[in-house]
Parts: sequence; C-alpha cells; structure tokens
Amino acid sequence: MRKPRKPPETKPAFDVEQFLSSSGISRTVRDYRARSVLFAQGDRADTVLYLRSGAVKLTVLSRGGREAVVAMLGAGDFLGEGALAGQTRRIATATAVVATGALVIGKNEMIRALHEERALSDRFISYVLARNIRVEADLVDQLFNRSEKRLARALLLLARYGRDEEPDLVLPKISQEVLAEMVGTTRSRVNFFMNRFRKLGFIDYNGGLRVNRSLVSVVLHD
Repeated sequence: MRKPRKPPETKPAFDVEQFLSSSGISRTVRDYRARSVLFAQGDRADTVLYLRSGAVKLTVLSRGGREAVVAMLGAGDFLGEGALAGQTRRIATATAVVATGALVIGKNEMIRALHEERALSDRFISYVLARNIRVEADLVDQLFNRSEKRLARALLLLARYGRDEEPDLVLPKISQEVLAEMVGTTRSRVNFFMNRFRKLGFIDYNGGLRVNRSLVSVVLHD
C-alpha cells in the first residue's frame, strides 16, 4: 500500500523588515515625531528608507511657493528609492504625519543587499512597479474624476485597501487640510464629503477614522 504523499512545505513569506534589521545590513534605526522632516526637497539623495510604522506624506514645492501632496506612505513602504536610479537630490519633502519609525540604509548598502538577496530584490521591484502604477492611476484620477470620488479613493489607499495583506481600516490622524491637498480641493469640500460619507455609513469616527469597505462603491459609481 502506497504511503500518502506529504504536501510540499510552503516557504514562509519573506520578511523585509526582519532582513533589513539583521546584523548583516548596515542601517540606522530612527524614530520621528509627528511633523518631523525625514528629508527635504533639495537634500542629497544618498539613502533609502524603509518605514516600520507610522505615516509619511511626500510634498513638492513649486518655484512659485505652491505645495502639493504627491503621496502618502505607511508601514512597509520604501521612500527615497530615487537615489538608486541616479537622483542626486531629493525631489520631494518627506514629513511624518504621526510618530513614525524607519530604517535608514545607505545607497551603496541597499544596492549590495539587492544584489545579494534575490527575495529582497523581487519584493523591491514589485514595490517600485506598484508605486509606478499608482502614480499613473493618481494622474488619471486627478484628470477625470470628481473631487468626491478622488477623496474616497485617497481614503481607501490610506487604509491600504486592495493589498494582499489584511487592510488596516483605521487611519492615522490626518487633517482635512492634508486630505484637501491630496485630492486637489478645498478643506470645506473635504469636510462636506466626509460628513456625507459618515451619514451613509462609509466611514466612522470611533477612536479614530475608520474606513468601511463599502466606501469602494463611491469609487466604482459613475
């Protein structure tokens, strides 16, 4: 009688933070208070950061003095990766929205780690491609969608909706002014839409801003 075959063992998912925190990687562990600047537009681009916790906004300042929020990042995200693509200066300012923890890795050290650890390289490439897709989607969003739909999409992205892992539907404390900058509208309009979302049950204010999955209906509705 044949013995039943054992199912193949599945490898545990590659833990980026654990790998980057290992003794073989030269890095600096840093904690930032809310509103602290991780790096500023025009600074030398010689490090890559991996966010362990918290939330960071990326803003760009025009020559005319206008500031725009171009991205919101959270735990598990990289930032400053442009240093690996030949950028010598930061093209945006990274500011902690809430208390944030990060691993800061030198450019050359990050390149070495990517060359030596295929799993890290695969995850990093997937991340960069996903960021590129999101930038394209953001552009389409700004060009064609109403501000209400743009706000709903921004909230879902901040809640990490649609990722492989379980989304974190309770958002860090983010002001309506920041949301308005992200969406490209006024604070009063954001306040109006947030009240509407709350009345419709799409969001809750219970110990923080909770985004309910039903909010996706606003994005899908034409």
